[in-house]
Amino acid sequence: MDKTTLIAVPSMDMVPMLFAQSLAMLEKPGKVMMATQISSLIYSARNNLAASGIKQNVDQIFWLDSDMIFPTGTLVHMDKLLEEYGADTILTAMYFRRRPPYAPVLYSKLDFDAKGNCAWEEVNEIPEDPFEVQACGFGCVLAPTKAFKDVQEQFGNMFSPIHGTGEDLSFCWRARKCGYKIICDPRIILGHYGHTIIDRNYWEDYIDFLVKQGEQVNG
Repeated sequence: MDKTTLIAVPSMDMVPMLFAQSLAMLEKPGKVMMATQISSLIYSARNNLAASGIKQNVDQIFWLDSDMIFPTGTLVHMDKLLEEYGADTILTAMYFRRRPPYAPVLYSKLDFDAKGNCAWEEVNEIPEDPFEVQACGFGCVLAPTKAFKDVQEQFGNMFSPIHGTGEDLSFCWRARKCGYKIICDPRIILGHYGHTIIDRNYWEDYIDFLVKQGEQVNG
């Protein structure tokens, strides 16, 4: 019997056209449904989407952030890999931050001390084959729905930030406490869509442009 997958997309507002194109071209194994949640509170959107997957009794939830651009075979590949690794696994693909130094959104260490202070280390070496991490961003994640049930039963809120730590990293910490491992497949590399905000920092560039224009006219 084919598994049922919920594609969960939290979003602040409108999504980029490149994301929509990637989603339209995505190859889908088995029965696939989709849910979106528009909210300025990303942890609230994720909590609601995970709760929807639990309520609909889907087998797994495929998380995509609305600024991701991804290969058509991403879900099919990750679905097969999750079968290989087993039901105690959470899978993430590889993507990078939108700002320098463009590090992968992966953590080799993530833990909290007795006072709630977070100790973390980013991954600084990328193997060629899938490897285990302690936390990841949720831009592209496939996980069994049971992982969200277990986290909810043990901790209550699944994605609520712990002491200011991101909602995705907070979930990863909780999931590991529930016995799940997090695997990154570096063979799947996504694009992270961004754009430059034109503000007063570009004023000097514009002045330089005007000066050069004047030199050309007067010259």
